[in-house]
Amino acid sequence: MNPDVEFYFTKAKKWQQELEKLRIIVLGCGLTEELKWGVPCYTFQKSNVVLLHVFNEYCAILFVKGALLSDTEGILIRQTENVQAARQLRFTSVREIEEQEVVIHNYILEAVEVEKAGLKVALKTPAEFSVAVEFQVQLEENPELKTAFEALTPGRQRAYLLHFSGPKQSKTRAARVEKYIPQILAGKGLTDE
Repeated sequence: MNPDVEFYFTKAKKWQQELEKLRIIVLGCGLTEELKWGVPCYTFQKSNVVLLHVFNEYCAILFVKGALLSDTEGILIRQTENVQAARQLRFTSVREIEEQEVVIHNYILEAVEVEKAGLKVALKTPAEFSVAVEFQVQLEENPELKTAFEALTPGRQRAYLLHFSGPKQSKTRAARVEKYIPQILAGKGLTDE
């Protein structure tokens, strides 16, 4: 147990017992406990394997490369359609965790084997994401914008494409595109300052 992570388990009021149980299971798999992104992260030879985190309705163990797991029990959850690699196991009680302890343990060990084998999740390229019509029009009308967008890293491109295509109304999509054109021209990502 890493003392730098201890505060996370004492601050969680709603899911404290569940988190403690998950922590014991994960540490029983020989992983190193670290604090990353403000949550407990468990690594194997410095590679992230699983994270523990809480939400209003549940607590979860997140498998960083969960898409590569066999999921023999059919219990892994993809948070949203845009999540490519990670998968979750969600819990709402200590009893649920105890009932699935052996399965959780086996899934963690499989995740470690994925790391040992050096497997990578094949991520979609930005070209495989849909482009909002409003953004496509701007790219076609403004070669400088097109060049600046193509110069961004794939992750930054992906973030913009998802952000622009999210709203249902064309007016909202167009407003988002207009707002971020200067940022794209400056070579910055969606959340860069």
